[in-house]
Amino acid sequence: MASSVQPVPATDGGTFRGVPVHEAVEDLRLAWTSRYLDDREIALQKQSRVFFQIAGAGHESLLLGLARYLRPAYDWFFPYYRDRALLLGLGVTPEEILLQAVGSAADPASGGRQMPCHWGHRPLHVVSQSSPTGSQCLPAVGCAEASRYISRRSMPGCEAHGDELTYVSLGEGATSEGEFWESLNTACTLHLPLLYVVADNGYAISVPSDEQSPAPVSELVRGFRGLQVHPLDGTDYFAVRAAAPEIVAAVRAGVGPALIHARVTRPYSHSAADTQSKYRSAAELAEEAANDPITRLETALLSGGVLSESELSALRDAAREEVMAAARRALASPRPDPVTVTDNVVALPVIPAGDEDADDKTGEVVAFGEAIKRTLAERMAADERIRVFGEDVADAREVVLADVEGKGGVFGTTHGLQRRFGLARCYNTPLAEANIVGRAVGQAVRGLRPAPEVQFFDYIWPAMQQIKSEAATMRWRSNGAWTCPMVLRVPIGGYLTGGAIWHSQSGESIFTHVPGLIVVMPSRAADAAGLLRTAFACEDPVLFLEHKHLLRQPYTRDPFPSPGYRIPLGKGRVVVDGDDLAIVTWGATVEKSRQAAAALADDGVSVRVIDLRTLAPWDREMVADAVADTSRLVVVHEDVMTSGFGAEVAAWAGEHCFSDLDAPVRRVAAADTHVAYEPGLEKAILPQVDDILAAARATLSY
Repeated sequence: MASSVQPVPATDGGTFRGVPVHEAVEDLRLAWTSRYLDDREIALQKQSRVFFQIAGAGHESLLLGLARYLRPAYDWFFPYYRDRALLLGLGVTPEEILLQAVGSAADPASGGRQMPCHWGHRPLHVVSQSSPTGSQCLPAVGCAEASRYISRRSMPGCEAHGDELTYVSLGEGATSEGEFWESLNTACTLHLPLLYVVADNGYAISVPSDEQSPAPVSELVRGFRGLQVHPLDGTDYFAVRAAAPEIVAAVRAGVGPALIHARVTRPYSHSAADTQSKYRSAAELAEEAANDPITRLETALLSGGVLSESELSALRDAAREEVMAAARRALASPRPDPVTVTDNVVALPVIPAGDEDADDKTGEVVAFGEAIKRTLAERMAADERIRVFGEDVADAREVVLADVEGKGGVFGTTHGLQRRFGLARCYNTPLAEANIVGRAVGQAVRGLRPAPEVQFFDYIWPAMQQIKSEAATMRWRSNGAWTCPMVLRVPIGGYLTGGAIWHSQSGESIFTHVPGLIVVMPSRAADAAGLLRTAFACEDPVLFLEHKHLLRQPYTRDPFPSPGYRIPLGKGRVVVDGDDLAIVTWGATVEKSRQAAAALADDGVSVRVIDLRTLAPWDREMVADAVADTSRLVVVHEDVMTSGFGAEVAAWAGEHCFSDLDAPVRRVAAADTHVAYEPGLEKAILPQVDDILAAARATLSY
C-alpha cells in the first residue's frame, strides 16, 4: 500500500554529480527509511513484538543506486536478507516489510511463516527467499535461462522480455558455498543475463573475509571467461550511480553475466542473536562508522548545496514518521490462524475418476523403461514448457548427431528426445547434481515444467539442499504465492548383480520425510506412464523414482496406456487379491512379494499383495481395508530396515488398525548395511522371496 508520507521537496530540476537531484534526495529518504526500519525492528524485538531481526544497515547506497537501473515486475530478483533498501527501491512498502517482522497474516512474502527479511513479492518478481546462504544462486541461473527460452515462444503462464535480467545477491561469506561456484560455471557457459551482487561487509557473522578465502571474490572469479567483474565502493552512492548504468546495460544487451563486488559496512551486528563487539574492536567499529553510506550521502548533498540542514532534518523526520506509522499498522494487523499451518504444503492435482479407466489396453506391449521414454516424448510433444536435462540425457553434439546412435541417458530412457525436440528441450548439464536441480527450481518459478534427471539415486545427496530447502518449501514458505512444478527423475535401487554400494542405494524414506515433496515409485510399465502423466500435472515438485532393475524386466511389460490414462497420486494397486494375509510393498519387491504369494497359494494361503505406487502421499485407505479383510500385515521394502518407509506403514497400521490385527505387523527389508558388490553378499543384504515367505509364515502362525 502507498505511504501517506510525502518526501521533502528537493531542488527543482538539475543534476548533482551526474545524478538527477530529485532521485538523489529520494534515495536518501529511502536510505533513512531502511535504517529506521532496522531500528524499529530492533526496538520491537526487545519488546517481544518482533521475534527476530537482521539488519540491512550499511548496504543502503549500493542497493538504492542499483535499484534505479532495475525494473520491478520486469526483471527477476533473488535477493538475500540484507537487501532491505533494494526492496524499498523496487516499490515494497515499509508496512509490507514490517508485516513480515511482526508475523502478520497479511505479510505478502510469507503470511507470517518466514522470519524478517526473507523477501518475496510476486507482483514485483521477487522470488521467495530461503535461508541457506548461496543456495539462491542456482535457481537464479535457472530463472535466467528460462528467460531466454520463454522469450522466443508463446506458452501459457509464461512471460519474458528480451532484455530482462535476473538479479541475485549474496554476502561475501556465502561465496564460499559450492552452489555459488556451480552457478557461475553455468551462467558463463551459457552467457546468461545474470547480475551477481556480492555485498562484502567484511564478515560472515564473526568470521572475517580473510579467513574465508585466499583473496577477494572479485579476484577469485576472474578465471571465468565471459564474466564481467566490477569492484565497487558500495558506500559511495554516486560511485554506484556512475558505474551501474553501463554494467546493467551490458547484461541486458546479452553480453553475459556480470558480478559486482561491492565493499559495504555493517554498523549493526549480524542479527539480533549476535553481538559484534565481542569480536570487533572499538577502533574498527569507529572506523566503519566514519564510512557509513548514509553519512557520506548526506555530507555530499549538504556540501553541494542540494539540501540545507533544515531540509535534511525534515527529510529524516518524514522517513521516521513513515516507519512509525507503518509499524503501528503492522502491529494492529491480524495474526495467522493456527488452523492454517498445513495450508499450502502441497496441492495434489485432481484427476477425474474416469482417467484411470481410460486405458483400452490395445497399445503396443512395452517394458518399464520404454514406457517412461514414450511418456516423456508424449508429454513434451503436448507441452512446450517441459524441458528434460541432466547428465548424459542428450543424444550427442549436434555436429555428430547424424553419424552416431546417440546416448539418451545411461539407461536409454531419454534416447531420441534431443533428435525430436532439439537441444533447447533436451540437453546435457555439468556433472553437478545441485546445479541440475537448482536450475530446475528457477525454471519452475517462471512457469516452465522442467524434468531434470539425477543420473543415480546414489549421487542425489549434493542436490539435497536444492530439493529440500528450495523446491519442497517453495509453496509453503511463500504461503502459496509461488510454486515449484518440476518432475525430478531418478533411477534408484539394487538387485543389479555388481551395482555395489554406489549404484544400489534405496533411501526413499528420507524424501518422504520432506513436507511439500511428492514421492512416486512405480513398478511396472502402465503405472510408470500413468503416474508420469500425473506428475507433469502437479504444481509442486515430484520425485519420480525409476527402479533400475525393473527397466527391462519382462514381468514389468504392459500395453502402453491410452493417452488419457492417468493415475491419481496416493492410490495403490492390488497386485494379487487374497483374504488370509496382506503384503504391502513397492518398487522391486513388488514382484518378489507376488512370487511369495504364489508360493503360499500352493499351500492354500490366500495373500493380498498391494503395490503402493506412491509413497508421499500413500494409500492408507487401501492398507486399512486390507488389514480389516485379512487381519494380518507384512510390509516389504528394499531399503534398510531401520527407519525405512515400512516403519511408517507399520506404525500407522498399529495405531489405526489395531482392533483388526490378529498378529504383530512384520517388516521385511534390507540389512542395516550398505549393498555389496559380490553377488552372494548382495543377495544376503537385500530382501529375497524366501525372506518374505518366512515373515508371512511367522505372521500366519498366530
